[in-house]
Amino acid sequence: MRVIDLSQTIHPDMPCYPGTPRPVFQQLSSIEHDGYAEQLLTVSSHAGTHVDLPSHIIPEGSSLDAWSLDRFTGKGFALDLRASEAGTISLGELRDFEARLLECDFLLLCSGWSQYWGSPEYYAGYPVLSPDAAKWLTGFELKGIGVDMISVDFPDSVDFSVHSTLLRSGILIIENLADLSLLLHSSFTFSCFPLKIAQAEAAPLRAVAFVDDANLT
Repeated sequence: MRVIDLSQTIHPDMPCYPGTPRPVFQQLSSIEHDGYAEQLLTVSSHAGTHVDLPSHIIPEGSSLDAWSLDRFTGKGFALDLRASEAGTISLGELRDFEARLLECDFLLLCSGWSQYWGSPEYYAGYPVLSPDAAKWLTGFELKGIGVDMISVDFPDSVDFSVHSTLLRSGILIIENLADLSLLLHSSFTFSCFPLKIAQAEAAPLRAVAFVDDANLT
C-alpha cells in the first residue's frame, strides 16, 4: 500500500484564482523571543487544493456543516485526458469508461495541467467538461469529481455552468489536485478531508490516495 499526496503546498507566493488574494503568513511569536512559535494564517477558502460545496454557487445550497465525513472518501478512478485537445472534454471521451464510473465514488480527471502550477500557463487553456458531459456524469452515484486544474469552468465563465451542474446534483468538486498521473492504471482509495470550518462554501484540504499495487487495473 502506497500513500500518494495529491495536494499543492499553501504558501504566500502560491498561484490563486484571479481575484483571490494570496495567503498571508504573519509571525505572532518566536521560540527565541517567546519560547514557542506561532503564526497567523490568512487564507482563502479556495486556496490551493480545495473542495467546492453547493453553497459556493447555489444560493440555497448546503455548506460544509451538512456533509458527513464519509462523503469525502471512497473508491477513486483516474481518467487519463492528457492526449485530449485543449478546450472541451466531450461526452464521447467518457462513454467508454461507463463501467468504471459505476464502480467508483470519485472521478479524477488527469489533464496533466498541474505541470504548469506556478506559471502563467496554469490559468488558461485547460480542458473543461462539455455541458452534456457534465450532465451525463450526474447520472452516476459519484461523491465527487477532482481536477488537476484551477477550475472546472473556463476562466472567462460568467455562469459557472459546470460548477452549477455538478453541485446541484450533490457532486463535490475538488480543484488544484497534483500528480494524478501517478494514479493511472491503479486501484486506489481517494480521501479529501477538508478543514472543519463552520458554514464553509469551500475549504482547503489534504488530498491523498491509498494505492493498492497488488490490484493494478
